[in-house]
Order: sequence, then C-alpha cells, then structure tokens
Amino acid sequence: MRPINMYQELLQQLGLSLNEARVYEALLYLGEASVNTISVKSKVHRRNVYDSLNKLMEKGLASEMFVQGEKLFKPIDPQRLHEMIKEKEMALEGSLAQMKKLYSSVQPEAEAYFFRGVEGFKNYLQLILEEKQTVYFIGAKAFWLDPRLQHYLRHFDGERRKRGIKFVHLFDAEVKMQKPEILKLVGKPYKFLPAKYSSATAVDIFGDYVVMFVGVKPGELYDEPLQFILKSKLLADGYRKFFQCMWDSC
Repeated sequence: MRPINMYQELLQQLGLSLNEARVYEALLYLGEASVNTISVKSKVHRRNVYDSLNKLMEKGLASEMFVQGEKLFKPIDPQRLHEMIKEKEMALEGSLAQMKKLYSSVQPEAEAYFFRGVEGFKNYLQLILEEKQTVYFIGAKAFWLDPRLQHYLRHFDGERRKRGIKFVHLFDAEVKMQKPEILKLVGKPYKFLPAKYSSATAVDIFGDYVVMFVGVKPGELYDEPLQFILKSKLLADGYRKFFQCMWDSC
C-alpha cells in the first residue's frame, strides 16, 4: 500500500492548500468516511477537516451524503483535477493577450536583473520560448539533465521544437565523457571547448538576451543556481560575434 501523503506535494502544486491536499488524499484511500475517520487518516485536526472539506466541495473534489443519519464525505474522481487546470488555462487565455500587451508596453530596451533557484531557471527557459530565436551556448554543461527539471523540460522541449527554436552548443570538454546522453537530447550542431577553458559558469545568447550562469556543473544545477539576465540588442549582437569566433576556433 502506498504511504499516505504520497500525492501531497503534487496536489499543492495544483492549487490545493496543505490541509486540503491531505484531506483529499485521505478520501481517496477511504472512499466514504466520517469527519473523525478523515481526521485520523489525514492527521489534520477535526476542526480544520471541516474547513478543508467545504473548500474541496466548492472546488468539486468532494461531496457529502447521509447514511443512516450519519454525515459522510466521499472524493470526486481525480479527473476533476485535470478539468480544474483546463478551466484555469481557459480563464488565463481570455486575458493573456491584453496582459502581454501591457507588459510589452513598459519594457525597457536595455535592462539587467537576475533569477535565482530552480524556479528562476524555469523563468529563463520561458524567455527562450518567448524570443523564438536560435540559442547559442558557451561553456554548456548539460544541466538540462538536472532531475529537478525533468517534468518541466518535456514541456519546454516540445514547445521549443514546435516554435522552430534551434540550439548551437559549445560544451565544456567534461560533458563528452560525463554526460554524453545530452548530445542526443539537444542534437547537432555542437562542439567542445578545450578542457583548459572549463569553468563553473556558462553564457547563453538568444534574441536580445545574454544570460550568465553561476553555479552549474556537468549534468546538474547547484542547489541555488543564479542566472544574470542582460537585455540589450547591442550586447547580444556582440556576444554572438564572440561565440562565432570561438566556434570557428574549436
């Protein structure tokens, strides 16, 4: 039998609170159950179970019934979770174009900022999708293979291929020996820098962006990776020339 709270993190990512996630998962195990039974199974205080059940019913994830005068609660098919996501996507699509228009209207031609952590790395990947331009990688480390990115990267790689975004890699020399599987994943063209130029940094260039990484090594990101984002057409054009010089020399 799977341990209780196995899906707790996933349910929270889908928009449920901690207690709602615990109560809903308990219901999946129990089927029809009383508040007391749910409280014991979920390890959520009885008073908080009532609040969570009300919210789950509002979201269409639970229902109540009376059996021989006793109030019981039961889960709704988890397919409802997928429908909730689709409803949110539809709501977002209705306003996204206008929101993007507002966002673009106030963006400066040149700016500098940084992203931190794995979630920040996902923001950087989103920039690649938005620019829809070839990406040039200097000192590439194959950190696409980091286990924390595996679910998101399936979505990202599908989207970048759909949008025709090409990759051109100058890998660190270690990648060829330590993480050769990345070569099949990203595809050609790619080359390798001489081993003496390996470092714990990397630089990516795409569109008007130059992104510098601190805290990366072959096949993974550090615990708190840091990405410095520089947006400037002149700067990006210059770095593309630097890249071409390195490419021609390798």
